[in-house]
Amino acid sequence: MVGVGIGHPVDPSDTSEFRALAASAGTQVVGQVLATRARPDPKYFVGSGKAEEIRACAEANEAELVLVDQTLSPSQERNLEKLTNRRVLDRNGLILDIFAQRARSFEGKLQVELAQLSHLATRLVRGWTHLERQKGGIGLRGPGETQLETDRRLIAKRIRTLRGRLEKLDRQRETGRHVRREVPVPTVALVGYTNAGKSTLFNALTGSATYTADQLFATLDPTVRRMHLAGIGEVVLADTVGFVRELPHELVAAFRSTLQEAREADLLLHVVDASDPARAERILQVRAVLEGIGAGAVRELLVFNKTDLVDERPRALDGADGIPAQVWASAATGAGLDDLKAAIVRAVRPNQIRRGLHIELRAASVRSALYARNAVRAEHQNDDGSWNMDVELDVTEIAKLAGSAGVDLVDNAGAGAHDVDGPPVPGGGPADAEANAADDSRQPEEKRVA
Repeated sequence: MVGVGIGHPVDPSDTSEFRALAASAGTQVVGQVLATRARPDPKYFVGSGKAEEIRACAEANEAELVLVDQTLSPSQERNLEKLTNRRVLDRNGLILDIFAQRARSFEGKLQVELAQLSHLATRLVRGWTHLERQKGGIGLRGPGETQLETDRRLIAKRIRTLRGRLEKLDRQRETGRHVRREVPVPTVALVGYTNAGKSTLFNALTGSATYTADQLFATLDPTVRRMHLAGIGEVVLADTVGFVRELPHELVAAFRSTLQEAREADLLLHVVDASDPARAERILQVRAVLEGIGAGAVRELLVFNKTDLVDERPRALDGADGIPAQVWASAATGAGLDDLKAAIVRAVRPNQIRRGLHIELRAASVRSALYARNAVRAEHQNDDGSWNMDVELDVTEIAKLAGSAGVDLVDNAGAGAHDVDGPPVPGGGPADAEANAADDSRQPEEKRVA
């Protein structure tokens, strides 16, 4: 394992992360060489003296593979292989190998193969010299094309095929997203550094059985599940691939459809390993990737996971705008998950207000939809069969409902309204006065939101 610091000594945290990547790929580290350079060497990246040290270390430990924690050019990788007489993988090649092992779904395998071929296309440097004969004459005619050219042509053809298939799958995903947009179901995407506990949190919130393990890139395939939250009803939760420092560009391009779940989400749950001493740096690295895929403007809720490993109590903290900004919880023990669910509701619908609606019989489907979303707080049925209801919804959804046929805004649910979770409240009594006072207390907030 080779660690190189350009302009500074090698960071120990980077070394430990690269060792974890190597372990995730199934390798056993038998030796390590560290180097510091002002700038990369054009031939070996590490300089001829350090390259000889790498060769000696690999021979002494009988290593079969040399892993370099940097991005090597094709010529640098080839020169190191010739010198050490061993296979050399740079950081991008190692991550691509891990992704190839982890991909399970059809789409994930296509994405990984596309990333691998895009990476390999720049590293085709060998040809069959005996096929390079271009002379005429009996016995001297070759096929007119080197093996290198043939390989390039075949790879380019395969890349076009893979992109076509992924575009078709992307259109299918877009159809699903379009359907979800037609029905106002909020989408929440889990993002974060790899091994922060996203899949464990996903399972804890949705009751799923997504594969989890204490290793980098344990799961790659995107998973989408529905969950029910009191106050807003159904929510779509999407588990995305984990990020890592210097994520290869080939992977970002190949996984664009998967990462689009994060780009089009209503809320990002940015999961952070609370026990990681470099968590502040990890947050910045994830945000840089989010900016790169166009998801930097999506509202973010920081979830500091694994509080059971540190001396932190589960809690939720609001930002300066009064909207939840941080939640400390533990997906493994379940501590703080109720606070997290409440914070998701407030963050997804920051402009949610309580208003009264008059719903006629012809709009009974609207009433059913409101109950399905758990948005009804009180209801009274009138003599003509219509309903007066108190609901909690986003201001934009209130305005949309008010323009529907058979639905009108009213000041409150009217006399005889009763809480849907409790006993009826007599009209004109103290309980009504308290309800009206509560509604009055909401007026400044409604005006401010408007």
